[in-house]
Amino acid sequence: MRLERKTIEKEEEYLRQISKPVDFKNNEWKKAIEELDYFCKHDDNIMAMASVQLGIPLRVIYLKKTDLGRLEENYNEERILINPKIIKEEGLTRYWEACASCLNYTGLVERPYKIEVEYFDIEGKKHKETFEGFESTVLSHEMDHLDGILHLDIALKIKNLTKEERKELRKKEPYQIIRKKGPYTVIKSKARLNN
Repeated sequence: MRLERKTIEKEEEYLRQISKPVDFKNNEWKKAIEELDYFCKHDDNIMAMASVQLGIPLRVIYLKKTDLGRLEENYNEERILINPKIIKEEGLTRYWEACASCLNYTGLVERPYKIEVEYFDIEGKKHKETFEGFESTVLSHEMDHLDGILHLDIALKIKNLTKEERKELRKKEPYQIIRKKGPYTVIKSKARLNN
């Protein structure tokens, strides 16, 4: 039986846990990837997903749609990042984010324009890669899931919107690059998380 996504409606506490690092000696991470692959390929609305959203609290992310120009297309990047860690952030962007786990809640969130990430692939090989623009936004959102942070926790504004209403809002207020360089200064403090 396939796993179902966890939502804030019934599993908010579960979604707020910190995911465990993958131990390559243990094969439990392979199930996470299999479930993520199946779920993401069969849901056109998904841009990316952290395995904790399917009930597997491991540090695994599945990237599916990170090209802003191709969001409406049915395609799948199928990139797996295991134990990802952001080692550098810079710049600033703003976007009306949604989430498979947060129902129709859409939040205006600031993210870094560029992040440098270390991660392992499914073969256990270590990589260091730079993600920029919308790709950085999508990955930063998923990285937060690994630490139990929801986009609603750090949103500047929150709206409850249908998929169609969200599309219209994003046309009026598209992805915004505020700056490409300079330090990323948004702080995910406990005070801000509790607002």
